[in-house]
Amino acid sequence: MRSDRIEVHRERPIVTPAPPSATPPNASAASVKQQRAAQRAKKLEEYHRQQKRSARRRRIWLIAGIAAALAVITIVVLSVVMTPQKAPDATYKPGSEGASIEGVETFKNPAGHVETPVDYPETPPTGGEHSATWLNCGVYTEPVPNENAVHALEHGAIWVTYDPTISKAELESLRLQVPSTFVVLSPADDLPSPIVLSGWNAQLQLDSASDKRIPAFFEEYWQGGLAPEIGAPCTGGIDAPGKVS
Repeated sequence: MRSDRIEVHRERPIVTPAPPSATPPNASAASVKQQRAAQRAKKLEEYHRQQKRSARRRRIWLIAGIAAALAVITIVVLSVVMTPQKAPDATYKPGSEGASIEGVETFKNPAGHVETPVDYPETPPTGGEHSATWLNCGVYTEPVPNENAVHALEHGAIWVTYDPTISKAELESLRLQVPSTFVVLSPADDLPSPIVLSGWNAQLQLDSASDKRIPAFFEEYWQGGLAPEIGAPCTGGIDAPGKVS
C-alpha cells in the first residue's frame, strides 16, 4: 500500500537586521559624563559667585562698622575738646591763725535776731542784728537780702559781693577762688569797690579778682575769724532769688 506523504514547506521568517545605532555606547556614556561635568561646573561657578557676594557684603559691613566707630570716636573726642572743663573748687583750711592781711578792716557789730529790716553801717554789712533765718550758702545771680546773709556770716560763711558791671572773665576768676561750701557769691549795688569780701566783722575791698589777698582772706576768716557761731550750718535756711548752685 502506498502512502502518500505530503511535505509541508514552512517558510523561515525573514529577520531584518537592526540598523546600526547612530550613537555608539561609548559616545553615549561620554555625553552623560559631559553633562554631569557641565552641571558640576555650573554649580561650582554659582558657589563662587555666592562666595564673592558674601565676601563683598562682609567688606561693606566691615567698612560701615569702621566708619560708624570712627564717627563715634570723633564725636567723643570733639565733645571732650569742645566742652569747657570745670576747674575744681578752691579748698581752704577752716579756722583762724590770726594772720594780718593788708587792707582788712574789722568792726564791732553785735549779734541778735530781729524781724524788721536793719540799717547797716557797712556796705555790704559785716555783722549786726539780722533775720532769724540764715541765707543758704551758694552762688546767686541777683542781690540777696542783707538780713539773711548776715546770719550766714554769723555761722562762719564768707560773703563775696561784686559789682554787676565787672567782666565775665573777672567773675569767672573770682568764682574759681571760692570754696563750694560756707560762701555766698552774689552781685550787689553801691559797693565801695568792684569786689568786696566780708566775714563776720571783717571786710576786704578789692579792685580785681587777681588780687593775691583773696586766698589769704579765706584762709583767715572762712569758718573762723570772729564769727560767733562757727560750726552752725549754712544750709537748711532759705534761698534768695537767683540761686544757681
